[in-house]
Amino acid sequence: MKAPDFSLPDQNGTMHSLSQYKGKWVVLYFYPKDNTPGCTKEACNFRDGRAYLEDKGAVVLGISKDSVASHKKFADAHKLTFTLLSDTSTDTIKAFGSWKKKKFMGREYEGINRDTYLINPEGEIVKKYEGVNPLTHVGQVTKDLTELSHA
Repeated sequence: MKAPDFSLPDQNGTMHSLSQYKGKWVVLYFYPKDNTPGCTKEACNFRDGRAYLEDKGAVVLGISKDSVASHKKFADAHKLTFTLLSDTSTDTIKAFGSWKKKKFMGREYEGINRDTYLINPEGEIVKKYEGVNPLTHVGQVTKDLTELSHA
């Protein structure tokens, strides 16, 4: 399935589109909120695993509905060395199917599901990870990228 294209600002205000990464593997991950425990663990794991993913020809992009300024503080506080994209409209999050009904303490609401998409150099989604564990997820992506990039 072809991945939906987007145009979103990063933590420095620079615009990025998925189409600009054509020819590269893309690890596109959606996360609920900057500076929350699970999201911080996941971001730090992507930071720590980024060099290996880049060795496999992949770029890491994180997306949440937080503002550019929030992403900047989050990236600076945790020395994140990859791109965080701000989707305040949630249009891209919805286009990928990662905006879902959620429940917390008996209350139902809509929000971002912790999902990741592995996108091949042709711009096709080759793997979708739903509701991932932020502590072990990077290992899964690395393993799959290794297998798929050699296929």
